[in-house]
Amino acid sequence: MKKRLNLDAINTAMDEAGLSQTNIAKSLGITREAVSKWIQGIKFPRPDKLLKLAMALDLRMDDIILREDDPSEPIIAFRKRRNTKTTAKHVAHAIEIGRSLSNLVPYLPYDLLVQPATLKTPSIDYEYLQTVAQKIRSEIGLGPDDELDFVHLIKKFNDLQAVIVPVLWGKKEKHENALHIYLPDSMTTWVYLNLDVEVHDFKFWMAHELSHVYTPELSGSEEGEDFADALAGALIFPETLASKAYTAVAKARSDKSRIAKIRTVADCYSISLISVFYEINNYAKHYGLPEIKLANRNSLFGANTNFNKQFHTISQTILGQDNISTKSYIQSSSEIFETHFFEALKSYLIENRKSAGYVQSILDIPLLDAKGIHAELS
Repeated sequence: MKKRLNLDAINTAMDEAGLSQTNIAKSLGITREAVSKWIQGIKFPRPDKLLKLAMALDLRMDDIILREDDPSEPIIAFRKRRNTKTTAKHVAHAIEIGRSLSNLVPYLPYDLLVQPATLKTPSIDYEYLQTVAQKIRSEIGLGPDDELDFVHLIKKFNDLQAVIVPVLWGKKEKHENALHIYLPDSMTTWVYLNLDVEVHDFKFWMAHELSHVYTPELSGSEEGEDFADALAGALIFPETLASKAYTAVAKARSDKSRIAKIRTVADCYSISLISVFYEINNYAKHYGLPEIKLANRNSLFGANTNFNKQFHTISQTILGQDNISTKSYIQSSSEIFETHFFEALKSYLIENRKSAGYVQSILDIPLLDAKGIHAELS
């Protein structure tokens, strides 16, 4: 996608704020000449300067950039950690990963690469979400009260020819918990899932990414993230379950007892307390019932944190807690997630004699880890 500055919006914002090119230069820590070249359309700012320019003018990134669509450019969507923001640098980096992934497409074992069926008019309307969720759950073979398990989600990803890429990104170091990349040229979807996360959150993130598969045109937008969150909630805890949980929680007379009821339900369906709370209140709002109130909302988040501490992360559960070997990581994650990623990567590395640098770039991991994977696959 080609980009240029929206000079009309920038000049208008500068005039309204009474800012000169010199003022902008000082606030960004660059020369006035550099700002002048931006304003004249001669140069385009680096991602970090672009973000600072938007902040200085109190504009959104979408307000200061005009994009000329490139139909072949990878479409990106992040599942972010709480209170983190996606920057232009994050997006640019993910797009480069997407371009590298295109090399693996010929090595996927699909007889026919087709774009999965997508939703025509995605909406966060409650009844619409419940209808779509029940259709997907029915296709998986689930009844209204059945628990949506990891096995069901994995099967659905594979049915839609979405390639799961299991990654070990750590719990704090990375910006994203999951990364969704759609390649328009090949109509392939690649879903990066961070295994170093809590079990109950992981199910929601998988459902969130599955929602993106159905709405590729919304990927990369706030609207897309909101829809994916909403459909994920409806998938893992649909109305029939929310109705029963609401009845039980509404009878409780204190925050402590309400949270205890929510925790019991969360444990039963292997989801977070936060998901249960949001879905029972979505149910209540839709039917005009009193919402479940908590005098101290932070107590719910604290209870959820303590709840998660009782369980291992996904990586600890499937790979063991200590001394995870490269061979175990590749073999176990390939089998459990039924992914063709490592198989395709191996074929590409051998046939094209690629170095560990390619592994590092495509998995976004340290070079030392990439060398281990490269040695194992090649």
